[in-house]
Amino acid sequence: MRGKTCLVTGASSGIGAATALGLSRLGARVGLVGRDRSRTEAGAAGIRAETGGAVDVFVADLSSQAEIRRLAAEVLALYPHLDVLVNNAGAIFDKRTLTVDGRERTWALDHLAYVQLTLALLDRLKASAPARIVNLSSAAHTRGRIVLDDLDAARSFGGMKTYSQAKLGNVLFTYALARRLEGSGVTVNAVHPGVVSSGFATNTGGGLGFFWSLIRPFLISTEDGARTSLHVAAAPELDGVTGRYFARSRETASSALSHDRALQERVWEASLRQLGLADSPK
Repeated sequence: MRGKTCLVTGASSGIGAATALGLSRLGARVGLVGRDRSRTEAGAAGIRAETGGAVDVFVADLSSQAEIRRLAAEVLALYPHLDVLVNNAGAIFDKRTLTVDGRERTWALDHLAYVQLTLALLDRLKASAPARIVNLSSAAHTRGRIVLDDLDAARSFGGMKTYSQAKLGNVLFTYALARRLEGSGVTVNAVHPGVVSSGFATNTGGGLGFFWSLIRPFLISTEDGARTSLHVAAAPELDGVTGRYFARSRETASSALSHDRALQERVWEASLRQLGLADSPK
């Protein structure tokens, strides 16, 4: 990965931080995107101390479309080429909350942010080809259902239900984008990191938060959770491999619903509408 530039979202802690550290160990220049500046700066300092590599810090709230536009502009201004984008940021919430854009927060952060940031950086990735996009999904996508007329969960919200919908959205987006990128030299794949003991769900209350507190001692480490993301981002044998789903660093089958091409296209179009990008090329 020497000479490569990689951008990792949600990189101030957890799987994102471990992924960024792994990429830096491989020799890449790494950009860390975090919501909290002090935590992200601390994470960057730790990586520099261990690897001596070049590490950049970007601060943005990825639930805000305006923040993502600003972030993309900063990334494009700093990086003349971009070889790897890891869409890692995500969270689960026990209460329905709307973002500044009027979107349900889980869907906005865990799905729409992937779409918006990827499309904003896509021309730079194409110009840097061969390049890779890695979308962090979850095995929870197998429980997901897309409710196209209620993506913001106004009628029916549940923490795990809404999270599973967003994670299914990640896989549907990955497959739809892979078709559009055929022949471009840019690959896009989705990964399931495993159930990781990280900061995920630590601010979640109610029954969902209690459940996570019970199972946390039995979860895998962030380093183990980052292995699949690192593999898909950097493994030479995956050159040209696109539109796939990986778990435990191996290609595996995603849900039958995720392969519904008509649903992939409907979610693609709905996501662009929600982002005000309905006129973007398909």
